[in-house]
Amino acid sequence: MRERVPNPSQNCSGRPTDKGNANTAMNAAPTSTHNKAIGYILWIFGFTGSHRFYFGKPITGIIWLFTGGLFLIGWIVDLFLIPSMDRDADARYATGPYEYSVAWLLLTFLGIFGVHRFYQRKWLSAILYLLTGGGFLIGVIYDFCTLNGQIDELNRKPAQ
Repeated sequence: MRERVPNPSQNCSGRPTDKGNANTAMNAAPTSTHNKAIGYILWIFGFTGSHRFYFGKPITGIIWLFTGGLFLIGWIVDLFLIPSMDRDADARYATGPYEYSVAWLLLTFLGIFGVHRFYQRKWLSAILYLLTGGGFLIGVIYDFCTLNGQIDELNRKPAQ
Protein backbone atom coordinates (compact mmCIF):
# COMPACT_ATOMS: atom_id res chain seq x y z
CA MET A 1 0.00 0.00 0.00
CA ARG A 2 1.27 3.37 -0.96
CA GLU A 3 1.61 6.13 1.66
CA ARG A 4 -0.19 9.33 0.89
CA VAL A 5 2.12 12.38 0.77
CA PRO A 6 0.30 15.57 1.73
CA ASN A 7 0.23 18.40 -0.77
CA PRO A 8 1.71 21.58 0.79
CA SER A 9 -1.30 23.57 -0.42
CA GLN A 10 -3.71 21.24 1.43
CA ASN A 11 -4.29 20.61 5.11
CA CYS A 12 -4.55 17.13 6.70
CA SER A 13 -8.11 16.63 5.50
CA GLY A 14 -7.12 17.32 1.90
CA ARG A 15 -8.82 20.69 1.82
CA PRO A 16 -6.94 23.58 0.20
CA THR A 17 -5.20 26.03 2.49
CA ASP A 18 -4.44 29.69 1.93
CA LYS A 19 -0.68 29.06 1.99
CA GLY A 20 0.93 30.57 -1.05
CA ASN A 21 -2.18 32.51 -2.00
CA ALA A 22 -1.04 36.11 -2.45
CA ASN A 23 -4.59 37.40 -2.17
CA THR A 24 -5.10 36.45 1.47
CA ALA A 25 -5.32 39.19 4.04
CA MET A 26 -2.28 37.92 5.92
CA ASN A 27 -0.05 37.93 2.86
CA ALA A 28 -1.38 41.08 1.25
CA ALA A 29 1.01 44.00 1.27
CA PRO A 30 -0.38 47.09 2.97
CA THR A 31 -1.41 49.82 0.61
CA SER A 32 0.74 52.91 0.79
CA THR A 33 -1.00 56.19 1.50
CA HIS A 34 2.04 58.28 2.39
CA ASN A 35 5.41 58.53 0.71
CA LYS A 36 8.65 58.05 2.66
CA ALA A 37 10.57 60.24 0.21
CA ILE A 38 8.21 63.16 0.81
CA GLY A 39 8.54 62.50 4.54
CA TYR A 40 12.32 62.85 4.26
CA ILE A 41 11.99 66.01 2.16
CA LEU A 42 9.72 67.50 4.81
CA TRP A 43 12.16 66.29 7.47
CA ILE A 44 14.69 68.77 6.07
CA PHE A 45 12.32 71.40 7.45
CA GLY A 46 11.63 69.12 10.43
CA PHE A 47 12.31 71.76 13.02
CA THR A 48 8.93 73.13 11.87
CA GLY A 49 7.25 69.76 12.48
CA SER A 50 6.14 69.45 8.85
CA HIS A 51 7.05 65.78 8.52
CA ARG A 52 5.16 64.97 11.73
CA PHE A 53 2.04 66.75 10.45
CA TYR A 54 2.39 64.82 7.17
CA PHE A 55 2.47 61.44 8.92
CA GLY A 56 -0.59 62.29 11.05
CA LYS A 57 1.04 63.37 14.30
CA PRO A 58 -0.35 66.90 14.80
CA ILE A 59 0.34 67.17 18.55
CA THR A 60 4.04 66.42 18.21
CA GLY A 61 4.06 68.50 15.02
CA ILE A 62 2.96 71.51 17.06
CA ILE A 63 5.54 70.72 19.74
CA TRP A 64 8.27 70.50 17.07
CA LEU A 65 7.03 73.78 15.55
CA PHE A 66 7.26 75.70 18.81
CA THR A 67 10.49 74.10 20.11
CA GLY A 68 12.53 74.00 16.92
CA GLY A 69 12.26 70.24 16.44
CA LEU A 70 12.46 69.62 20.17
CA PHE A 71 15.64 71.70 20.29
CA LEU A 72 16.93 69.87 17.17
CA ILE A 73 17.39 66.65 19.17
CA GLY A 74 13.97 65.29 18.21
CA TRP A 75 14.58 66.40 14.65
CA ILE A 76 17.73 64.27 14.42
CA VAL A 77 16.02 61.28 16.07
CA ASP A 78 13.17 61.56 13.54
CA LEU A 79 15.60 60.82 10.73
CA PHE A 80 15.50 57.22 11.96
CA LEU A 81 11.81 57.19 12.92
CA ILE A 82 10.39 58.18 9.51
CA PRO A 83 10.07 54.57 8.24
CA SER A 84 7.93 53.60 11.24
CA MET A 85 5.88 56.81 10.99
CA ASP A 86 5.26 55.94 7.33
CA ARG A 87 4.10 52.41 8.21
CA ASP A 88 1.78 53.77 10.90
CA ALA A 89 0.25 56.30 8.49
CA ASP A 90 -0.18 53.63 5.80
CA ALA A 91 -2.02 51.40 8.28
CA ARG A 92 -4.18 54.21 9.66
CA TYR A 93 -5.42 56.05 6.57
CA ALA A 94 -7.50 54.80 3.64
CA THR A 95 -6.49 54.90 0.01
CA GLY A 96 -8.83 56.31 -2.57
CA PRO A 97 -9.15 58.91 -5.28
CA TYR A 98 -7.42 61.64 -3.26
CA GLU A 99 -3.65 61.36 -2.80
CA TYR A 100 -2.30 62.41 0.59
CA SER A 101 1.04 63.50 -0.85
CA VAL A 102 -0.56 65.74 -3.46
CA ALA A 103 -2.81 67.37 -0.86
CA TRP A 104 0.14 67.89 1.51
CA LEU A 105 2.35 69.43 -1.16
CA LEU A 106 -0.48 71.77 -2.17
CA LEU A 107 -1.09 72.74 1.46
CA THR A 108 2.58 73.22 2.23
CA PHE A 109 3.41 75.41 -0.75
CA LEU A 110 0.07 76.93 -1.79
CA GLY A 111 -2.04 76.67 1.36
CA ILE A 112 -2.71 80.38 1.72
CA PHE A 113 -4.35 80.30 -1.72
CA GLY A 114 -6.58 77.34 -0.80
CA VAL A 115 -5.32 75.14 -3.64
CA HIS A 116 -5.46 72.05 -1.41
CA ARG A 117 -9.13 72.86 -0.74
CA PHE A 118 -9.81 73.13 -4.47
CA TYR A 119 -8.15 69.71 -4.83
CA GLN A 120 -10.57 68.28 -2.25
CA ARG A 121 -13.50 69.94 -4.09
CA LYS A 122 -14.36 72.05 -1.07
CA TRP A 123 -15.23 75.00 -3.27
CA LEU A 124 -16.64 77.47 -0.74
CA SER A 125 -13.77 77.20 1.73
CA ALA A 126 -11.27 77.19 -1.15
CA ILE A 127 -12.59 80.53 -2.41
CA LEU A 128 -12.62 81.85 1.15
CA TYR A 129 -8.97 80.83 1.60
CA LEU A 130 -8.11 82.44 -1.72
CA LEU A 131 -9.69 85.75 -0.71
CA THR A 132 -8.40 85.81 2.89
CA GLY A 133 -4.89 84.38 2.60
CA GLY A 134 -5.77 80.98 4.01
CA GLY A 135 -8.27 82.35 6.49
CA PHE A 136 -5.64 84.77 7.80
CA LEU A 137 -3.36 81.71 8.23
CA ILE A 138 -5.67 80.29 10.90
CA GLY A 139 -7.27 77.99 8.32
CA VAL A 140 -3.87 76.85 7.09
CA ILE A 141 -2.77 75.96 10.62
CA TYR A 142 -6.06 74.13 11.14
CA ASP A 143 -5.49 72.19 7.93
CA PHE A 144 -1.96 71.24 8.97
CA CYS A 145 -3.52 69.53 12.00
CA THR A 146 -6.45 67.90 10.19
CA LEU A 147 -5.57 67.33 6.52
CA ASN A 148 -4.92 63.58 6.89
CA GLY A 149 -8.33 63.14 8.48
CA GLN A 150 -10.00 65.23 5.79
CA ILE A 151 -8.46 63.16 2.99
CA ASP A 152 -9.20 59.92 4.85
CA GLU A 153 -12.86 60.89 5.18
CA LEU A 154 -13.10 61.73 1.47
CA ASN A 155 -11.41 58.45 0.49
CA ARG A 156 -13.78 56.39 2.67
CA LYS A 157 -16.91 57.89 1.11
CA PRO A 158 -18.57 55.58 -1.40
CA ALA A 159 -18.24 56.66 -5.04
CA GLN A 160 -21.18 58.75 -6.15
